[in-house]
Amino acid sequence: MSAMIDEIKKRRTFAIISHPDAGKTTLTEKFLLYGGVINQAGSVKGKATAKHAVSDWMEIEKERGISVTSSVLQFEFGDCCINILDTPGHQDFSEDTYRTLMAADSAVMVIDASKGVEAQTRKLFKVCAMRHIPVFTFINKMDREARDTFDLLDEIEKELGIPTCPVNWPIGSGKAFRGVYERESREIELFEDTMKGTRMGTVRRIPVEDEGVSRFVEDEAREQLLEEIELLDGASAEFDQELVDAGELSPVFFGSALMNFGVETFLNHFLTMTTSPLPRVSDQGVIDPMEEQDFSAFVFKIQANMNKAHRDRIAFMRICSGEFEAGMDAWHVQGGKKVRLSQPQQMMANGRKMIETAYGGDIIGIFDPGIFSIGDTITSSPKHYAYEGIPTFAPEHFARVRQVDTMKRKQFIKGINQIAQEGAIQIFQEFNTGMEEIIVGVVGVLQFDVLTYRLKNEYNVEIILEKLPYEYIRWVENKDIDIKNLRGTSDMKKVKDLKGRPLLLFINSWSVGMTLERNEGLELTEFGRE
Repeated sequence: MSAMIDEIKKRRTFAIISHPDAGKTTLTEKFLLYGGVINQAGSVKGKATAKHAVSDWMEIEKERGISVTSSVLQFEFGDCCINILDTPGHQDFSEDTYRTLMAADSAVMVIDASKGVEAQTRKLFKVCAMRHIPVFTFINKMDREARDTFDLLDEIEKELGIPTCPVNWPIGSGKAFRGVYERESREIELFEDTMKGTRMGTVRRIPVEDEGVSRFVEDEAREQLLEEIELLDGASAEFDQELVDAGELSPVFFGSALMNFGVETFLNHFLTMTTSPLPRVSDQGVIDPMEEQDFSAFVFKIQANMNKAHRDRIAFMRICSGEFEAGMDAWHVQGGKKVRLSQPQQMMANGRKMIETAYGGDIIGIFDPGIFSIGDTITSSPKHYAYEGIPTFAPEHFARVRQVDTMKRKQFIKGINQIAQEGAIQIFQEFNTGMEEIIVGVVGVLQFDVLTYRLKNEYNVEIILEKLPYEYIRWVENKDIDIKNLRGTSDMKKVKDLKGRPLLLFINSWSVGMTLERNEGLELTEFGRE
């Protein structure tokens, strides 16, 4: 038991979130350099000669230079075993990010120093706030011209509603960027070109009071720094670990992921400020990994066709407690039966390695013969408890979908079902018909492009998408309601989801209220539960 607890205590599982182009993927790669996992960083910017970013593995991601699925990356650094959940930055894939954040114990928020808080940063931060998970801020791209540092902190506090505590402080930006000042040690860490793609480059530290600083930092910049330190010590929030743990204070770091400056410092601080795997809420109370001996996990992501040659389907699980062993039997709570957890693997984006053991806090991929759904609990505990379900985002865009070649109906149905089971899209059918007419709902319109691309490339099926005018969707909560005789509005459409649950689509928001008025006792909700 004690050996298992020691392993769990070593785990740190966090997600990286940001607006597109803030440098999230670059930061992830530098972490992997320090973990000794890769020797040379890729680039998401280049074209034909690019070494594509390690965490971007789907073909469409390589073509567009954006992340559309979450990757799972594991490495060891110091005494810790780190699980990074790299999330899509694009807002059209926020649902995948939301599910990924359910599997994380903390989040690193990457902000572009020249742009500050952007739309997607706000949206993702709200998800972190809902879960009260600790958020650490890395203000990136200090090697480029940046906004006023105090203004950036002020914006984070006002826009996101969270106090900040700078752990270090930048000296200049762009061409005048000289390094950062470490507040606790009162030392200056000097910036030197660290050869971008590698971890090479010397780090020079000098006490801020040392006269030798003037050889590296101009007098004017040093004077400004001393003034800002005085302001900072008087105005910024004190570091408080309890507030950080509660998600009510964000430690802030400055650096340049591309130039590989400030990344190692950040990583070292971050690992001392984050916790081991946290307890999780189940339908039988809180399950604490430091006390629960039995294995338990929940499925937060399903990905089909990660390897075209094998046509496989992987269920990603966050282990919440206990020790996992390859080939072990466990109880699939939602399926109500025993399952063998076979071909367990840990991921390095599209690379993978078979594993024998894993522990609470780890993320593993299990071969899925089509039995798992997002939100499912698997446990070896005789109690058969289930973890809280993962809410389904309400789609905001809808389209009728059909295949071009009627002879490929079978592949079409198989492909669209598999992609839906991954949670990338939601499928609906007319309430009184079979699978003849399929309506697809997505959170962001870019997901329609991904659907079209994947059906063609993975299932050899071309489709026609006909956009529909619906913008509002509501799940019907009542179990005993007669959907056929429901009195709605002229713009309402009755559909059902893959599990046969009734839903209503509306073009106008006022129609939702009108339908509730016309049907006494009707209960509608914006979220479905997996």
